[in-house]
Amino acid sequence: MNFSEAFKLSSLLCKFSPDGKYLAACVQYRVVVRDVSTLQVLQLYTCLDQIQHIEWSADSLFILCAMYKRGLVQVWSLEQPEWHCRIDEGSAGLAASCWSPDGRHILNTTEFHLRITVWSLCTKSVSYIKYPKACQQGISFTRDGRYMALAERRDCRDHVSVFVCSDWQLLRHFDADTQDLAGIEWAPNGCVLAVWDTCLEYKMLLYSLDGRLLSVFCAYEWSLGIKSVAWSPSSQFLAVGSYDGKVGAEQHTWGHSSWQTTWPHARGLPQVRVLNHVTWKAITEFEHPTNINNPKIMLKPAADRANPKIGIGALAFSPDSYFLATRNDNVPNAVWIWDVRKLRLFAVLEQLRPVRSFHWDPQQPRLAICTGGSKVYLWSPAGCVSVQVPGEGDFQVLSLCWHLHGGSLALLSKDHFCLCFLDSVEVGTAGGQRGDHT
Repeated sequence: MNFSEAFKLSSLLCKFSPDGKYLAACVQYRVVVRDVSTLQVLQLYTCLDQIQHIEWSADSLFILCAMYKRGLVQVWSLEQPEWHCRIDEGSAGLAASCWSPDGRHILNTTEFHLRITVWSLCTKSVSYIKYPKACQQGISFTRDGRYMALAERRDCRDHVSVFVCSDWQLLRHFDADTQDLAGIEWAPNGCVLAVWDTCLEYKMLLYSLDGRLLSVFCAYEWSLGIKSVAWSPSSQFLAVGSYDGKVGAEQHTWGHSSWQTTWPHARGLPQVRVLNHVTWKAITEFEHPTNINNPKIMLKPAADRANPKIGIGALAFSPDSYFLATRNDNVPNAVWIWDVRKLRLFAVLEQLRPVRSFHWDPQQPRLAICTGGSKVYLWSPAGCVSVQVPGEGDFQVLSLCWHLHGGSLALLSKDHFCLCFLDSVEVGTAGGQRGDHT
């Protein structure tokens, strides 16, 4: 591996462009755009205040910069540096801002989720969408960019509206059979919309594009429900992560050709349930014990505080849908790798520090992990490696993101970022299946 020099960064705001040619990084109120291949500065944009969110348009021609505290959005053009757009939401305030799939409309959500304002960069027209629901994930676009699903709350009930993104006309509107809708997400093929309920009730609903309810999945009642959701890239599987329960004494064993381990098993263990796209029933349940080999890495949840660290907090499928990576927040130092084809545990990656984030290579089953230390960890079916980030001082990797083609990683610390360039040789050819990292 090779590493670039470290560049300044603020608020972990660093993103590759969708076409993979550029890298944008924020330094307080400035946006620095670099050429990915040479890391030379191509453009430098100065905003009116400190930037809190950046986002590339789908065609990589524009950059959106949101300043929520000021209720402002500024848009910059790569092709025409002298052109820029400023959107001021005024007294309505600004809670969120994002691009539409065509890269020519901006959706601004006002404070208190009073409305969503759709701004057109081409015609300068403005449209308004009422009743957006304040929830974990209330907007979802189909991958082809044709439709947008919006979670709504009106008359004390949850609803879902489907809009045509070309003209923002309402296509479908239907009631959601939820108590307090927590999130929505389209399947990658755009055929099915997943809608899940509040964490206080386990309920997953699957709707078709025309609003028909295809299936309802409820794993249990009278306990905390869904915490995380992830579609497989093939749209064949939907992984649903649940919260924690009590641990019993019965034994259960998982095995792999090169190693196996036995842990306590009980009803109520943090689980991931994988639903199939034919019957929408669970084809398997992946249980996560509350300790592994080292009991010191288990986190005891603070039950008397809000949002205790329990349950499956992170899920991610590999790009080929063969593997599923998960993190049980009760055991924050471990990443679990599940074989989706054989429906069994494939590996457990144990760290000395809590795992902050993990992301799959977009092109192959290769997982990058960071723990807030000065190393980056890479896993593939062939094994795993840990690499020290070079440079003066202690470069603490708090987050990371992959390049579109998987050949490089952006490693982000509190005040700096650097690029890690990977060799084409598969990672971990000399490693074992089990990752015990330091």
